[in-house]
Amino acid sequence: MAISVGAAAPEFTLKDQNQKEVKLSDFKGKKSVVIVFYPLDWSPVCTNEHACFVNDLKRFEQLDAQVLGLSVDSVWSHKAFADKMGIHYPLLADFQPRGAVADQFGVFLADKGITGRAIAVVDRAGKIAWFKNYDIPTVPDIKEVADALSKVN
Repeated sequence: MAISVGAAAPEFTLKDQNQKEVKLSDFKGKKSVVIVFYPLDWSPVCTNEHACFVNDLKRFEQLDAQVLGLSVDSVWSHKAFADKMGIHYPLLADFQPRGAVADQFGVFLADKGITGRAIAVVDRAGKIAWFKNYDIPTVPDIKEVADALSKVN
C-alpha cells in the first residue's frame, strides 16, 4: 500500500550515479524533495519522463526543490543513463536489497522485480506532502507535480 500524505517519509541512504551517498535527511529543513520513482533506466516511458524533468528542472529549482530519481537499476546503469540523457540530479540505485526503499513507500512491484511509477513530494519537515501513483505506461504530468510542489513551499 502506498504511503499516506502527512506521514513521515521513510529515511534512506542510497548511492547515486556518481557513487555518492544521498540521504533524504540531508535535505530536511533545507529543501523540499521530489522523489521520482520509475521502473527502469532506458525504457521508452522512463526516458520520456526524465526528459520532461530535465527540460523543466529550472522550474523545480525555482521552487527550491531537489529532484531525486529512484529505481532498482544499478549505479552503473544510472551513470550511463544520466550521461546519455543529460540528467544532473541524483539517480538513486535501490539495487541491494532490491527495491527496499521503494517498498517502504509502497511502490515496489515485487512480482515484477521493479519500482512502480510514482512521485512523492517530501516537505522540508520530512513529511509526505503529495503523492501520486501512475500506470507504468503513463508519463506523469510534470506541470501537475510542479503545481503540487508550489503549494508545499
